[in-house]
Amino acid sequence: MNQHTGCSSRAGAATMQHTFRKELPVRAMTPEDLYALKWVGECDISPDGSRVAVVVTHLDRETDGYRSAIWVVDTGGGDPRQFTAGTKRDGSPRWSPDGRWLAFTSERGEDKPQIAVMPAGGGESRILTKLPLGAGVPAWSPDGARIAFSAKTGTLPDPDPKKAKPYRRVTSMKYRINGQGFTYDQRRHLFVLDVATGAVTQVTDGDWDDTQPAWSPDGTQLAFVSARHDDREFDSASDIWVVSASGGEARQVTATEGSRAAPSWSPDGKTIAHIQHPDWPSNGLLRLAAADGSGQVDASGGIDREMGVGALPGAVAQPRWLPGGGILTVAADRGESSLWIGGAVDGGRWLAKGPAMTGWYSVDAAGLRAAVTATAQQQPAEVFLVNLESGAKSQLTNFNEAFRNEVTLQQAEKFVVTTDAGTEVDCWLMKPVNFEEGKSYPVLLNVHGGPFGQYGETFFDEFQIYAAAGYGVVFCNPRGSSGQDTAFSRAVVGDMGGPDYLDVMAAFDAALARAPWADLDRLGIMGGSYGGFMTSWTIGHTTRFKAAISERAVNDWYSMQGASDIGGTFNRQYLGPDATIQDNLEAVLRQSPLTYAKNIETPVLILHSEVDLRCPISQGEQLFVVLKQRRKDVEFVRFPDEDHELSRSGRPSHRVDRFNVILDYWKRKL
Repeated sequence: MNQHTGCSSRAGAATMQHTFRKELPVRAMTPEDLYALKWVGECDISPDGSRVAVVVTHLDRETDGYRSAIWVVDTGGGDPRQFTAGTKRDGSPRWSPDGRWLAFTSERGEDKPQIAVMPAGGGESRILTKLPLGAGVPAWSPDGARIAFSAKTGTLPDPDPKKAKPYRRVTSMKYRINGQGFTYDQRRHLFVLDVATGAVTQVTDGDWDDTQPAWSPDGTQLAFVSARHDDREFDSASDIWVVSASGGEARQVTATEGSRAAPSWSPDGKTIAHIQHPDWPSNGLLRLAAADGSGQVDASGGIDREMGVGALPGAVAQPRWLPGGGILTVAADRGESSLWIGGAVDGGRWLAKGPAMTGWYSVDAAGLRAAVTATAQQQPAEVFLVNLESGAKSQLTNFNEAFRNEVTLQQAEKFVVTTDAGTEVDCWLMKPVNFEEGKSYPVLLNVHGGPFGQYGETFFDEFQIYAAAGYGVVFCNPRGSSGQDTAFSRAVVGDMGGPDYLDVMAAFDAALARAPWADLDRLGIMGGSYGGFMTSWTIGHTTRFKAAISERAVNDWYSMQGASDIGGTFNRQYLGPDATIQDNLEAVLRQSPLTYAKNIETPVLILHSEVDLRCPISQGEQLFVVLKQRRKDVEFVRFPDEDHELSRSGRPSHRVDRFNVILDYWKRKL
């Protein structure tokens, strides 16, 4: 994938499942096809609803990196057109309130992203910031004169590689983050940029992170997310705060109960909608907080489902207040995610619901239309337009048309398995590409990460590549996953490897019963992160699999407690509140796959990244040494200079290498 020349025409009212293709695909997907894909990300619809700006990313073979450009497509039809050069990474497009300008982040000529603006009609962009650690997602003031954003402040690294690095004095348990490295001496704070003059004013300060700024309707205040409570280094809680747009003392709006994200002011400025996770793990729910701090109410609309999109320090799709009543967000449901209108305790409703996953959304000023990015199993993400009154959905872009016309993509069959009293597990079975009746095929069981996440109705390069190589693929959402109620997601707390292992095995058995073509002597299991945990756990409890691949796994909760960037909180959230080395070592060891490594007879490939701070490489090293000491069939593949996100955002060459390593291993073992 090198250029976006020759982008396809708008697909009109075609749905994701039925987009017209002139010719049947001619071949199966390979790892090299990662370079052919266009990865469609954040989108923003113009205030008048006439245009949508969207980020399109591709893997660049020449630089072994990524290039992102912003494209614009008219909602009334026509071909998308490239809006920014995309020489490095452009992202987070945001239209000004009058629709005359587009602000975005750009790395053009900079090592760090800076805020740029460009006339809506195109032309030359202006870089408005030059902050040494970069600038975050832009948020326009209601009058369009200012832009608020969050940006890192603190110690700058010395650019001279010959100098000795200074020592680090660490006083907080949260002092580094996977993918970022050491963060103990850097904090994110809010800034306001005057668009006309380029003057930048820092609005907040202190020994905490301030992120996700949202303007009040009158443009005088900013709501934002921050963890300023005394125990912030020992939990995952955060709150909604409000500060004057010119700076000063911030005031807390919400009580410190779980985490908060994505603040969004009501039109009258009296209420702030946001997403709250009351605990972790738990579903994020839509809440309304009085802007004066007098209390909050539930506005989820009557369902207990994970709501919101991308609650991260960077880009966040905020709940949107609709003029006709209700508040728009996204909710996950049984392997799908769709637009959801809440705003009250009950009476919510789905919009454009179907077998797909919505990944981002933006609403026009009138509240009549939403632009969304959405994906289905046989379709990489594209941009769609949703009528917020009727729910009608039409496709605006088809960036991956050429890829889909050339490559065969498989659709998995969904089924539901009752694994325990009152427990339903959603499962999928994907046949190999070019499946022939009467032949037998090896089958791979895949377990997702998290565990609070879900597989389902989305394009996933992993499954398509494995099916293309001749493997049946089974995947499911066991207890601990999102997509069902909070009780389902919390069922594993204090019993990791208990109900989730039962669900995974029951789902696999049910899938094999539906697949008479499955070769029961050629079964493999694989997964990354929590999926790696479950892979290591499974082969320590059964010998039914001929081979396994455990990737970026948690194998030892003992060392995870201190060595992981999140171990100080995550361990207690999942293993149990007292499950620490110092308080309840038995609970730590009982739930560690390494404890059962003495039982492993299955050949296993261990995949790990050398700068993974989430599940440090020592997790893989320990399992490797134990199995080698026992003279077992084990291989260890290490990826230098990669972190926990290798399979999603690692160097393109390493992502291709990873797939080739996996396919080679399965070919040799299955």
